[in-house]
Amino acid sequence: MSKQANHTSYKSGFISIIGRPNVGKSTFLNRVIGQKIAIMSDKPQTTRNKVQGVYTKENAQMIFIDTPGIHKPKHKLGDFMMKVAVNTLKEVDLVLFMVNAEEGYGRGDEFIIEKLKGVKTPVFLVINKIDRIHPDQLIELIDQYKDLHPFAEVVPISALEGNNVERLLDQIEGNLPEGPQYYPADQVTDHPERFIITELIREKVLHLTREEVPHSIAVVMDKMERRGDKDIIDVMATIIVERDSQKGIIIGKRGALLKEIGKRSRQDIENLLGSQVYLELWVKVQKDWRNKLSNLRDFGFREDEY
Repeated sequence: MSKQANHTSYKSGFISIIGRPNVGKSTFLNRVIGQKIAIMSDKPQTTRNKVQGVYTKENAQMIFIDTPGIHKPKHKLGDFMMKVAVNTLKEVDLVLFMVNAEEGYGRGDEFIIEKLKGVKTPVFLVINKIDRIHPDQLIELIDQYKDLHPFAEVVPISALEGNNVERLLDQIEGNLPEGPQYYPADQVTDHPERFIITELIREKVLHLTREEVPHSIAVVMDKMERRGDKDIIDVMATIIVERDSQKGIIIGKRGALLKEIGKRSRQDIENLLGSQVYLELWVKVQKDWRNKLSNLRDFGFREDEY
């Protein structure tokens, strides 16, 4: 798509959001885009794939890439997630290194800063969750991080409350190169609806289960089609787990938990599609799927795409 015809230069670019698990990357992306395209949970390592959010202004388009939280991999899925996060650093125009003000500096940050040393594009330090700390703590935190890397900008925000987010967007725009409008103005993500729907279902499982169950699940779309000429969309999906005991937990007593997962998922899917949705969920055991490359590929985790 060509640049805008007016005399003002048009800016565009790709921005990677990286950081440790649970620093608020997905919350920030959803805040900027204005709707839920990245799932959120208080459990770490919620994001598994790159989720791209498109934010279009009159004279600029920003394509944000929400990456998996940087952590020490414990299985092949973890290896995949780390490759996704680190590889985005090579292909973007700007990097947002997001940290959690409440947690402060940690060993995971050390690993990320080491990776940032090879990055030639501008790196912003974004200190999120400032609504949870005293201003004096914030000053100390900024000084501590400034000594570790020559950040182009340091911007404290609260993604949840929206504090300073507009200022951050202005500074991002100021650092982007001139370029084309890559996506139509009304497009908010490059992911197909099917992907977002499976992620919304996975989010509900994350919210409603505990311990090892949330990280052991994947969600696969089996069918999605409009029912004749009616405004009803039939969605069938399977929740994959690693053990029989996890299947029992997700189904729940007399199917109660699976029913609740379905109810909450359907509400979000109807908001996304703007249509009435008939949702059918199944649960299937695929032993140790996170360590099997064939399963990872079947469930949409393809290394060759990253």
